[in-house]
Amino acid sequence: MSINTAKEGPRENYYVQTVNMDPPAPPAPQMQPFQRTYGNPAPFGMLAYGTVFLCSSVLTLASKSVGRPNLVLVFATFYGGISQTLVGMWEMFLGNTFSATVFTTYGGFNFTFGALYLPQIGLAAAYTVDGVVGQEFYNAIGIYLAIWDLIMFFFFLGALRTTAPIVVTLGFTICALTCLSINAFTGNPHFATAGGALGIIASFGAYYSALSLFWTQQTTFSFIRLPLLITAPSNV
Repeated sequence: MSINTAKEGPRENYYVQTVNMDPPAPPAPQMQPFQRTYGNPAPFGMLAYGTVFLCSSVLTLASKSVGRPNLVLVFATFYGGISQTLVGMWEMFLGNTFSATVFTTYGGFNFTFGALYLPQIGLAAAYTVDGVVGQEFYNAIGIYLAIWDLIMFFFFLGALRTTAPIVVTLGFTICALTCLSINAFTGNPHFATAGGALGIIASFGAYYSALSLFWTQQTTFSFIRLPLLITAPSNV
């Protein structure tokens, strides 16, 4: 009897896989970019605007009891002029072209308005004859106010999609400057009274705009905060 023996085939190759039981190494920490937070300078500028205009309007209404309105020089130059010019520069840094233009222009307006009452400028003295200020001086003031009135109208058109308090502030500012300019040309005291009253309304519009941005959730209670009153949606 013969025995058949099968040929031995090739062996399979076996391997042992080792598993690392150690936890994976934590990823290398990445540097997070520094997030800088900037404040909103607009409330500061609106407060300065409202305060200067309120002082000027009250003195216009109380011109008989106050006499010389030189108090406006302090507010217009050292508060309104300096503050609003700084706010305009800050707004430009933040990329807000419209706000920067408005606040910087108002700062220049306050500087020039305060200079009207500064004796060193000599504006009134240039129109004084024998110690009496002539009508030419008041005509010049009327032209001055009319030019600023035109600039305010440009700002009013550019602010129609902002908020209702800003639109009210600029609108009543235009009306007030118009009345004051007519008063300078004609000497009619009724226009001075109307200009002072309209200026007070514009001042409170500026105060509302400032406080609606200033009173926030981080600073005061909800029943004190004021709504922004946006006039138009962003897609209009």
